[in-house]
Amino acid sequence: MPRALLRLEGTAVLAAALALYFDRGYGWLALVLLVLTPDVSMLGYLAGPKAGAWVYDLVHFEAWPVALGVAGVLADSRLAVQLALIWLAHVGVDRALGYGLKYETGFKDTHLQRV
Repeated sequence: MPRALLRLEGTAVLAAALALYFDRGYGWLALVLLVLTPDVSMLGYLAGPKAGAWVYDLVHFEAWPVALGVAGVLADSRLAVQLALIWLAHVGVDRALGYGLKYETGFKDTHLQRV
């Protein structure tokens, strides 16, 4: 049950991020070009599973895009809000698909399941 709820939560995060993204009038191009950018963090695995998990998890931690979005709203920065919503949509997709935060034992070991 927890796994299903976490996937559903990821779907909700994705839906909310996309709803806000398009409600604010941002275009498709930036979304398509940038939505996979957080996965560049997988390069951390070149330094080994411990470093890889640390870098990947740091980039896929939902609090960072939320903080960026809040800062963007407070500073009236459309770009910061746009990037935060793209980042949050990426994390939501990952969680919905079952790609969770990584354990140091290997890339396929996540908090949601073994991928």
